[in-house]
Amino acid sequence: MKNRYLLYDKEFDDIKEADKDLLKAGVDKTPSQNLSYQLGWTHLLLQWEYDEKKGIDVKTPTADYKWNNLKGLYESFYNQYGVFTLVQQRALLKKQINEIIEWIESLDHETLFLPEQRKWATTPAKWPIWKWIHINTVAPFKNFRTQLRKWNKETGTE
Repeated sequence: MKNRYLLYDKEFDDIKEADKDLLKAGVDKTPSQNLSYQLGWTHLLLQWEYDEKKGIDVKTPTADYKWNNLKGLYESFYNQYGVFTLVQQRALLKKQINEIIEWIESLDHETLFLPEQRKWATTPAKWPIWKWIHINTVAPFKNFRTQLRKWNKETGTE
């Protein structure tokens, strides 16, 4: 995860703050939306775990958004995190990734790799916690790097 994150984060090195909200043809998200999406999902992962440990009944993805309204959820991420500069977004994501890594390191093998170890992770798909983490961190880091490289090429910064 850390290596994928570092490669992902590096894609933002040459993006100017003034261009953070530029949407380019053929690219799904602006640089700020890209980071906001990651910030939203990494925050949710940490929040689900934190809330369950406190005995709170977790509603996934959130109490306000259901799985059939992910577009609305993503818009909420863009609104919540898009007000920050790219530098601030990157720093916040780095902090959250470090928290996720610490969390992973605190889990035993069974909790991380077997299904139904957390109420929030118990779904009909029966994904173990590692898969929830992978789907919301490593996988998009890889996929979004392609989008960011395309965005940079369209912008002429690559």
